[in-house]
Amino acid sequence: MHSLFHSRDPEPAPTVEPVPTIFPKIEGADIAAVFVGKRVAGDFYDSVRVSPERILFGLLDVAGRREDNNAILNAAQNVFRNFGTELFSRPDINESEAMTELNLRINRTLIENSSGVHSCPAFIACYHERFGTLCYTNAGHTPGLLRDSSGIAELASTGLPLGLFSHATSDAPTVGMEKGAALLLVSRGVISCEGHHETSGQEFGLEGVKRLFQVAPVGGAQVLCTAVLNAAGAFGGNAPACDDRTALALVRMA
Repeated sequence: MHSLFHSRDPEPAPTVEPVPTIFPKIEGADIAAVFVGKRVAGDFYDSVRVSPERILFGLLDVAGRREDNNAILNAAQNVFRNFGTELFSRPDINESEAMTELNLRINRTLIENSSGVHSCPAFIACYHERFGTLCYTNAGHTPGLLRDSSGIAELASTGLPLGLFSHATSDAPTVGMEKGAALLLVSRGVISCEGHHETSGQEFGLEGVKRLFQVAPVGGAQVLCTAVLNAAGAFGGNAPACDDRTALALVRMA
């Protein structure tokens, strides 16, 4: 005898998206991020004021497709915002030690919330509003580019990507940002953008980003990000992006 009632599969739980970023106002500086195309992969950026003089920000790239990564990204953002604020709001902190501790906590969170290994290159930094200094860690991420009156310097990797080894650490050096200096971060999707016609088979590459950055006029952070992404898109013939393309910039104006 067949039942007239059929069991139904439970409704899938709603996807939890990371909280949208509203960049804090910074005295004497400007910060912004821009992305193009649909969010298909694991690019994620965030920024939060953690003390009266410090702003924490970061660009992360969790391996895999976004529909599989939302819970991981959400967990990482909670640690970034809550534990980051706890660490960097303490009086008389050692910024380098705090940055290393934050990276360790995010690393453990990624591992604990992953069903498998999710490599996560990450560039996380703390900008000191009054001193104009930048304490950063680069966990296997595309090099940050710092442009000032002396040219463009690469802020290269200081450790392994997050999400791989539970006790992996990254060094956290500090650099100064003079008036007019700018920091530019781009995701792997910008670097790997493939050319068309005469540049077919080539990547836009870090050198392509550098060339654009070198001649870009000093202006707002959003204008700089947009210029970089437009240049990468033009290099690729404005074909639909098959990976996330994200740029984040911090410009010190005074």
